[in-house]
Parts: sequence; C-alpha cells; structure tokens
Amino acid sequence: MSSPWSPLSIEEDEEIQELGAEEQQVGEQLRQGDGQQQELTADARAQETGMKRARSVSSSSTNPSNSRKSEGKIKVEENAPGAATGVILSLRESLQDCKQSLASCQVELEAAKSEIEKWHSAFQSIPAVPSGTIPVSVVSYLSTLKSSEESLKEQLEKAKKREAAFIVTFAKREQEIAELKSAVRDLKTQLRPPSMQTRRLLLDPAIHEEFTRLKNLVEEKEKKIKELQDNVAAVNFTPSSKLGKMLMAKCRTLQEENEEIGTMASEGKIHELGMKIAVLKSQNNELRNQFDVLYKHMDGVTNDVERSNELVSILQEELEAKDLELTRLKEVLAQKGATQDAPVETSDDAGNGQEADSDTLQVKAES
Repeated sequence: MSSPWSPLSIEEDEEIQELGAEEQQVGEQLRQGDGQQQELTADARAQETGMKRARSVSSSSTNPSNSRKSEGKIKVEENAPGAATGVILSLRESLQDCKQSLASCQVELEAAKSEIEKWHSAFQSIPAVPSGTIPVSVVSYLSTLKSSEESLKEQLEKAKKREAAFIVTFAKREQEIAELKSAVRDLKTQLRPPSMQTRRLLLDPAIHEEFTRLKNLVEEKEKKIKELQDNVAAVNFTPSSKLGKMLMAKCRTLQEENEEIGTMASEGKIHELGMKIAVLKSQNNELRNQFDVLYKHMDGVTNDVERSNELVSILQEELEAKDLELTRLKEVLAQKGATQDAPVETSDDAGNGQEADSDTLQVKAES
C-alpha cells in the first residue's frame, strides 16, 4: 500500500519557495514602512489571531464533537495529494489581501496626515474656526466676518452720532414749542375777562343779549355825544368855522381808519402766531417721523449685532467641541502607542504556534 503522505513535486516546491520569497519581501516593506502603519497592522493581526483563538476555544468548549470532526477533516485534507497546492493558493490570496490592505492603509494615513496638518495650521492662525468646512474656506469666512463686524461697528458709531444730533435738535424744538405755548397761554389770559362774574353773566343768554344791546347803545350815544361836542366846538370857531368843520370831519375819518387799522393789526398778529404754531407742529411731526425711522434702524442694527454675537458664541462652542475631539484622538493615539508591546508579544506567540505546526508537518512528511 502507498503511504498517505505523498512526496511533493518539483513545481510545488518551487511555488513554496516563491511564496517564501514574497513573504520575505512583504516583511521588508513592513519594516521599512511607517511606524504607525506597523502598529495598525500588528493590532489588526493580533485582533484576528485573538478572534480565531477565541472562536476555536468556544467551538471546542461548546461542541467537542465538532472539534473532533474538524480535526478529522484537517487530517483528511492533509492526507489528500493536492493539499499543498490549496495551501499555496490560500497563502497567495492572503498575501494579495495583505498587500491591498497595506496600500489602502498607507493612502488613508497620508490623507489623514495632510488633513491634520491643514487643520493644525488653521487652528494656529485663527482662534475660532467653525466646523464642517475645509480650512481655506474657514479662514476666508472668518476674514469676511471680521470685516463685516468692523463695518457694523462704524455704522453703529455713525448712527449714535446722528442720534445725539437729532436729540439735541429735538430738545431745541421742544424748548421753542414750550416757549410758544407759554406765549399763547399769556395771550389767552390777556383776552379773558377780568373777573369770573362777568363770564358767568355772559354765559346766561338773556343777560348776554341785554348786555350786548346796552353796550351797542352806549357806543352809539358816545359817538353822538362826540359829534355834538365837535359840532359845538366848530360853531364856536371864528368866521373860518367851515374849515374847522372840515378838519373835524377829516379827523373823524382818520380816527375811524386808525381804529380799523388797530383791529386789523391785532388780528394779523394772532393769525401770524397761529401760522407759526402750525408750521412748528408740522416740523415737530416731521422730526417725530424721522426719529421713528431712526429708532427702527437702530433696532435693526442691534438685532444684527446680537445675531453676530450669537454666531460668534456658536462658533466658539464648536471650536471647544473640536478641541475636545482632538484631545480625545491624541489620547487614543497615546493609548495605541502604549499598547504596542502587547500586540508584539501576541504576534510572537502566534509565530511560535506557526513554527510548532510547521515542525509537526515536517515530522509527518518524513514519516
């Protein structure tokens, strides 16, 4: 009968040698690579070996019959003549997977390094940076925000100066209005009757009519008395009495004209004062409208300033969150650096296990 362990062919020996050379090249690349990448790959390998061991232990502890069956299958596969080719193919696939994962990890590491350098430069140049954007756009946004804040401050100062000027003019106008009101009050007091009794009497309609009638009669009688006195004085003149009568008539007409002019002048003053009051009221209304517009503008400016302050506070909070995240990442990196020795020890244990398995395979092949 033929032995269960058939000798390897020359082609299989060559393939095994090629795989060994490729594994040596990969090991040299890993040694020459970045230290952080080596840590990541070592951690990944340690985790994979730990998971495999845990699975094997759990499966063996839970189902001993399954473990025995799997050992029987492994022995059958090892006894098969094409076991070496299967091992070679699996090693090649694992080597390709390791190469691909190594390349992808290196690319991701370079991208992460460049991004971290950009963010470091941005954080060093500017104290408050919002999240969710690239550093260049953040810097431009903050520069525009600073310029807008300065322009808003300038506008606020100008508005304050205008407000002070308007307040001064408004105070002057109010003072003028108060003076005019006092003048109108004085005029009204002058036009009022001397006593309250006459006012009460005038409020009675019958007495008012009788009083007005008597007043008119008195005025007419006084006029007649004056005319008669003038006529008597004219009659007592010298032969030139006609000229005296003419002079008296002329004086009478002049007196009437003077009275009319006086009444017109008094009415004209009151009318002028009323016109001035109306003009001042219109100016006061205009000033009030301008003050309302200015007050609305000031409200808008204060709202904009409050919004900008809220935005600055939000940006500061986001910056603090980013700082906390950076510190957390630094702590994670420090923990990974501290746990470098443990993965190396686990990898050494895994290598010793592989060497023991290879020794058993060599013993079986010799037998």
